[in-house]
Amino acid sequence: MELSLLRSRTFAPLRPVSSPCHVRRPPSRTFFPPQPPPPSQEDSGCSRAVRTRQEWVGDWVRSNDTLVRGLPIFIGGISLLAVLLNRAVSGIAAVSDASSSQSRADILTLALSVTDILAGLVWLSIRPKSISPVLPRGVDCKRVDPDVSSSALHELLWAWDSLMAATCCKSLVVVYGGNCILQIGVAATSPEDGKAVNVDAQKFIQGSLYTSANESKKQSYLANLSLYPGRTELPFLPANTQALILQPIGDKGIAVIGGDTIRGFTNLDQAWIAMIADKLDATLSKS
Repeated sequence: MELSLLRSRTFAPLRPVSSPCHVRRPPSRTFFPPQPPPPSQEDSGCSRAVRTRQEWVGDWVRSNDTLVRGLPIFIGGISLLAVLLNRAVSGIAAVSDASSSQSRADILTLALSVTDILAGLVWLSIRPKSISPVLPRGVDCKRVDPDVSSSALHELLWAWDSLMAATCCKSLVVVYGGNCILQIGVAATSPEDGKAVNVDAQKFIQGSLYTSANESKKQSYLANLSLYPGRTELPFLPANTQALILQPIGDKGIAVIGGDTIRGFTNLDQAWIAMIADKLDATLSKS
């Protein structure tokens, strides 16, 4: 019986199992992260209003500098008078109730009032000194080494125009290869003939300013030139030059940049001048 039942059954043929290399994979999709929604008109209007308010407050503080500096004195004085008036009106004895909570609060208030008054006095006594440009005393000068190629001269004049337009630079002297290849801007006046003082390149190279800048290969910034004794090594610059930058140009030269304002060259100006020096070195080394 069992054998007959087994013979009567028909078995379905087995399907061949496909190899893993023929498995169909879904096409890859590029994932794009969700982008933030654009700012609405309300958000832009609020930010604009906050920025306008900050500018208004800054302008008001600048225009009322004395009042703002004396404001702590008024606040401290009014607080001091208020504490004394409250002490007189409340009827609390000055000695017998010295350990009470009211007395401790009055002492703290008096300390804060005195602190405000002292802060106001300090603000009024210490003010930042206003720094304004100084007109250089000298004559206009434009001297170029005749051996400089036309491409290098074009590059040097471009550097001068850029520095004069974007910074406080009023004098520029470029010493390269042991020679002064450019002297432009305001120069010191010669007492003999009233003309611009010539740059003695060899004497300048032997000085401490050139030596230190050439050895360090880094820019030297003299923010207040009047405080440095080395200014005697720069007789070709106006006597009232306020700031000075000594910028090495590769291994063969240096640029002397004189300004008309104390601390007039910003950090951005210094970095930009260093990039200009690299560009000049690439041009002068080929000429």
